[in-house]
Amino acid sequence: MTVVPKIILTVVARRSDLKLIVTSATMDSTKFSSFFGNVPTFTIPGRTFPVETFFSKNVCEDYVDGAVKQALQIHLQPDDGDILVFMPGQEDIEVTCEVLTDRLGELDNAPPLTVLPIYSQLPADLQAKIFQRAPPGQRKCIVATNIAETSLTVDGIMYVIDCGYCKLKVYNPRIGMDALQSLGVRDLLAFHFMDPPPQITTPRTPHHAPRNLHYTHPLPNDNLIKGHRKDTILNSMYQLWILGALDGTGELTPLGRQMAEFPLDPPQCHMLIVSAEMGCSAEVLIIVSMLSVPSVFYRPQGREEEADAAREKFQVPESDHLTLLHLYNQWKSNNYSSAWCTQHFVHAKALRKVREVRQQLRDILQAQRLPLASCGTRWDTVRDRVICSAIYTRTHTHTPFAKCTSPSYPILMKRAGWESRQAARLKGIGEYVNCRTGMPCHLHPTSALFGLGSPPDYVVYHELTMTSREYMHCVTAVDARWLAQLGPMFFSVKETGKSNRDKKKEAAVHLQRMEEEMKEAEQKMAEEKRKRDEEVPVKQEIATPGLNTPRRTPHRLGL
Repeated sequence: MTVVPKIILTVVARRSDLKLIVTSATMDSTKFSSFFGNVPTFTIPGRTFPVETFFSKNVCEDYVDGAVKQALQIHLQPDDGDILVFMPGQEDIEVTCEVLTDRLGELDNAPPLTVLPIYSQLPADLQAKIFQRAPPGQRKCIVATNIAETSLTVDGIMYVIDCGYCKLKVYNPRIGMDALQSLGVRDLLAFHFMDPPPQITTPRTPHHAPRNLHYTHPLPNDNLIKGHRKDTILNSMYQLWILGALDGTGELTPLGRQMAEFPLDPPQCHMLIVSAEMGCSAEVLIIVSMLSVPSVFYRPQGREEEADAAREKFQVPESDHLTLLHLYNQWKSNNYSSAWCTQHFVHAKALRKVREVRQQLRDILQAQRLPLASCGTRWDTVRDRVICSAIYTRTHTHTPFAKCTSPSYPILMKRAGWESRQAARLKGIGEYVNCRTGMPCHLHPTSALFGLGSPPDYVVYHELTMTSREYMHCVTAVDARWLAQLGPMFFSVKETGKSNRDKKKEAAVHLQRMEEEMKEAEQKMAEEKRKRDEEVPVKQEIATPGLNTPRRTPHRLGL
């Protein structure tokens, strides 16, 4: 939602017949109103019934324990109505449900209570239970994340308990890592979902926009509704340069224009384009589609061992990317069966989404006239060349944009990241360090490479997330020589016959080449500006007879 308002504002300025209405339950209406030219704001009251609010008198050191006590206190009252409890994440929800059930069993003659969890990784059939009415004489207690704020509506909710915390995914562009942080929430009583609607409602699932948005026209940062930090934009441009989407002057290359047609992250766009050249676009199309959705595996509480055993059937030892490919092929061979997904602890809804994304990307491939070919069982081609190509493609040795003055450059919103940093080398038992930054990285327990007797020396990963530790997600083992061949500006194989003086000479040649390229770009820009100035039409005036003749008045003539 950073670039889209700017584009809409440009369209509305050109189209006088177009009316724009922006609606949201959580947006800052003052900021949007001022951005669109101080347009009028209409506030529609959303509460059908009055809501009585209560604050905790003391600070809760353990918000799970405090929420459980409050839920039991409400449940033991004779009043009717279901309870909705908000927790930051999946682990807190599972602990809350377990503690609430145990403490309820310790009470004598306590009325029955149905405890139902809901979070994004829960299977669809278990999520649907929260919409079913509780049996007569029972109360329903739903423990949810913020998915229940505005994404869905549940009938019969009369009491809402909020712990005051939520988990947000924060990206650090300097180290290229996502971190899940539990942040406190202010003004909790301003939520719009606290109305207990009496009518029959159905869950409302929001439409998800594409993962990324490419905008390839000049777009100043100060004209955005929310400006970006300078280092974030520079990192995004640097990432696009590494992938070959930008040249040394910051202009889009033909490859960059081709990548902008795909609604994906830049590395995944490059994977698809390179796979068409390597003859394995059918396999990479599935991998990219699997990476576009959340995790398709789930581990239900109490059946963790069964879920892990089912997951091991699909694991390819050297790659999590190939594991996703193997899983999809097995689902396809079983006629896209939902029962098969339930048997193997896989989200059937997520795989159906993958199938839809794959079809959309396939249509884009055909529109770009890229061949759709399969490599069969030769998956080494996918692993060594295509996956590594999503991280590196440049052959220069120096960082561009040191003197870039081009006004036209693409701004990749959401994040482009420092994908060039997503390579790690083995340091100890199960511990890796990033090859560029030295950031410690660890294999996630769900990875196919976790627990191998001889872990690979070098790996590349799709994402680095900070939870309790720095975990790499979707990891693939690679050879060190692949990194040196595809990323010579970052890595090199130590050669005995090459001295430091030769390396400095080679670097000086590359630097001189980039300086010449920058001078040519500046001359080209100056020539284009001069042509634009010459094409400005000269103002023409119509000659009128007697226009400059001095006017004689009767007074001057002596009359």
